[in-house]
Amino acid sequence: MEQIAVVGAGLIGCAWATVFARAGHPVTLYDVNPDALTASRDTIKAGLIKLHAAGLITSPPDAVLKQISVSGTLEEAVRGAALVQENVRETVEAKQEIYALLDRLASPDAMLASSTSGIPASSFTADLKGRHRCFVGHPVNPPSVVPVVELVPAAWTDPAVIERARALYASVGQVPIVVQREIQGFIVNRLQGALLAEAFRLVEDGYVSSADADKAIKDGLGLRWAFMGPFETIDLNAPGGIRDYCGRYGPLYLDIARQAEPRAWNDALLDKLEKERLAVLPADQRPARQAWRDQRLMDLIAHKRKAANE
Repeated sequence: MEQIAVVGAGLIGCAWATVFARAGHPVTLYDVNPDALTASRDTIKAGLIKLHAAGLITSPPDAVLKQISVSGTLEEAVRGAALVQENVRETVEAKQEIYALLDRLASPDAMLASSTSGIPASSFTADLKGRHRCFVGHPVNPPSVVPVVELVPAAWTDPAVIERARALYASVGQVPIVVQREIQGFIVNRLQGALLAEAFRLVEDGYVSSADADKAIKDGLGLRWAFMGPFETIDLNAPGGIRDYCGRYGPLYLDIARQAEPRAWNDALLDKLEKERLAVLPADQRPARQAWRDQRLMDLIAHKRKAANE
């Protein structure tokens, strides 16, 4: 199994280490902060115990943990790695600094992937000798539970590198999607952003409460979206398929789109939303609810895997 290097031992880095280790890859984890490295093993083990209890891994947590080693130097961490998954601070300057080092220290054929949520690879790899092997590999948090990963090349990224990466991520149980060229926010954030913009607008204009807007998704659209995307959804929602659906409802959606002028999320609206959310979930209960969310996600993934095999 190919060696994997994970740079950055925060929550995302620990989750990525879990993804590759549970698939059998030897993983080396590095962080400039020694305390983060020390804490990483407990973080990873706690996650593995939950994944094992949910049936998402069959190997004992301690056996998976043995696949992961920590390194005190970046040079040692990336030595021999087929893929380096970078998870440092979300600034262009931080990415430029680490990629200059990775391009110099990693094997010439190593793939260099950034977990950035929105910074295009072109903004921090343009001057690198090995820029052809650099791309964004953006996960949804946490990647150890939510499998989708967006592969976003720069203009100079070698297509063969993206194909190698696609095959590797798929082999460890992730669901890679290839973004065919750079776009701000990539795909997942843009889809989420469109929904958030409309949700904020509907609440601000007094059409619905935030609680009822949440119900529209979790007890309505989200039930479909847990196993189908938007195009498959509408293809199945009209007798004649997608063209029939668009003929029936296209004018309605066009009118709605014309009404949707961009708006900033102002303080008055945020005060309203914060008050409504705190009435539902006091701040001191948020960590417990986050743990509940992660457990529900694991249960859902386990259900989807079982259903796929039936």
